[in-house]
Amino acid sequence: DEQVRVRADLLNDLVNFSGEVNIYNSRIAQQLNVWHFNLAELDQTVKRLHEQLRKFEIETEAQIMYRHETTAGSVHADDFDPLELDRFSTMQQLSRGMAESLGDLTSIQNMLANLSGETDVLLLQQQRVTSELQEGLTRTRMVAFSNILPRLRRIVRQTGTETGKQAELHVSGAEGELDRTQLNRLVPAMEHILRNAVDHGIETPEERRQAGKPPVGAIDISFAHEGSEVVLVIRDDGKGIDIAALRAKAVEKGLMQADADLSDREVMEFVLESGFSTAKQVTQISGRGVGMDVVNTEIKQLGGFLQMDSVAGKGTTLTLRLPLTVLVNQALMVQVGDATYAVQLPNVEHVIRVSGAELRQLVSGELQKYEYAGNQYQFLNLSNVLTGASVQVPEDNVRVPILLVRSGDHRIALQVDGLLGRQEIVIKSVGPQLSTVNVLSGATILPDGEVALILDVGSLVRSALAQQHGKAEPLMAAAAPVAEARRTTVMIVDDSITVRKVTERLLRRYDYDIITAKDGVDALTVMLEQIPDIMLLDIEMPRMDGYELATTMRNDERLKSVPIIMITSRTGDKHRQRALDIGVNMYMGKPYHEQELIENIQTLVGEKA
Repeated sequence: DEQVRVRADLLNDLVNFSGEVNIYNSRIAQQLNVWHFNLAELDQTVKRLHEQLRKFEIETEAQIMYRHETTAGSVHADDFDPLELDRFSTMQQLSRGMAESLGDLTSIQNMLANLSGETDVLLLQQQRVTSELQEGLTRTRMVAFSNILPRLRRIVRQTGTETGKQAELHVSGAEGELDRTQLNRLVPAMEHILRNAVDHGIETPEERRQAGKPPVGAIDISFAHEGSEVVLVIRDDGKGIDIAALRAKAVEKGLMQADADLSDREVMEFVLESGFSTAKQVTQISGRGVGMDVVNTEIKQLGGFLQMDSVAGKGTTLTLRLPLTVLVNQALMVQVGDATYAVQLPNVEHVIRVSGAELRQLVSGELQKYEYAGNQYQFLNLSNVLTGASVQVPEDNVRVPILLVRSGDHRIALQVDGLLGRQEIVIKSVGPQLSTVNVLSGATILPDGEVALILDVGSLVRSALAQQHGKAEPLMAAAAPVAEARRTTVMIVDDSITVRKVTERLLRRYDYDIITAKDGVDALTVMLEQIPDIMLLDIEMPRMDGYELATTMRNDERLKSVPIIMITSRTGDKHRQRALDIGVNMYMGKPYHEQELIENIQTLVGEKA
């Protein structure tokens, strides 16, 4: 029962570190899988070598050489006839030595296999302990929601006194727990919502009597856990949101046309826009010049989602959905094109696979919504939303994965290219460059060291609704290729495998197709089948150097139009002039600057086009 006080920042660091340990565990597990694969390959190789050695021994035994003439110094030369004592050749001695080495190799292989099995067991035990440690640390961060109730009740009383209104606060599920960081950041948002409820929602006692309501207004707060998600519902029995005033203000601000056909729910979304307020004057009670956009931004930063509902004369309901913890969460990893994304599991209701025929009906609009387990889901292709790419429909017998996700009252059937499995992720901020992309809620590091972006399902749902009204745009169009044209092919000709690999890795980041060759002869052979858009060429190479290759290309009708950038450590004027005389387009020295190389490639390819 003893208690200790620990600084909150230290506790946050410990939880973060435990999440990092989980990531490292996953990376070790992935490397162990590679280890197992290589062990299986080694086993096949040893078996093959054993069979080859057995055949080799049979051949050598069949060719036993009997030495009729003894060498000088042989102790058995006079005692034994060649038929009585075999004299082995050097080849036979080597074959026996190889058999012994193979036995040693088999023994080492068995030891490695045993060690690998023991490591698997230890890693499993470590993961179990780490998970318990993480759960324990997470529990230490959890505090009861009832801790902030006195503060919230005071806000309601204070606001009621200042506005001359009467309101009572009722709370259910107050014993539920929430992450300390979330709770601290949630308090200002809750205070703003309660001030709004009393000031804008609850009527005066006279107005309530005229409307047949009790003179004292009621504000209900419901706190509950749904899976690994926290759901906070705030209701009041006031007059509700004035939709007509919202429409007028939205038209005044130019956010919508006066004759726009938008539902009441869609009009209410304008309340969450920056600087949007229907207040006639700024007061110290609610708003104070700041609208609900600040509340919405704060909840989004916590990885949550805010939904508003209102009925005229009946009241307003705000639903807040937040992850149980802001640092560590469970996610489903999905493949979209060449990229990997994370979808947090609390948003995923089901994962199913549909046939190509069903998918064609959804894409064409023949099937308006997908029905599963009594619920209807609106179809959405994730690749289309993120990059604007067209939806590719496979053959009828091919089954494609679809995530059935939910955000608030909306359900979406989200088509992805592939499923990579469930994973525990440590949520990290994406920085200022990507923070403006609403569809992203953070990033995480995968076991292989790559970075995966975490998708904000709420924004995806809003995008689906916008698509329904024909005004959706790609949410991450900047990440999409500029055009659907054929990608540029670059040939790298260099005798150094290191240079080829490094340059290839660099150019692939810029979405180029790469072909390589180790010298001039190899390059000419490759170009018999495929002519590149541009060539990166070294000078000093075996069989045919760069000068010879460039000369051959400039004299060939098929190849003379291919731009050539010569990249070499020979930066003298003599070498440069020789290259330019042959017809090389650009001459660069090693080491080259990455951006300069990309600009040169883009310039030459553009000129050729």
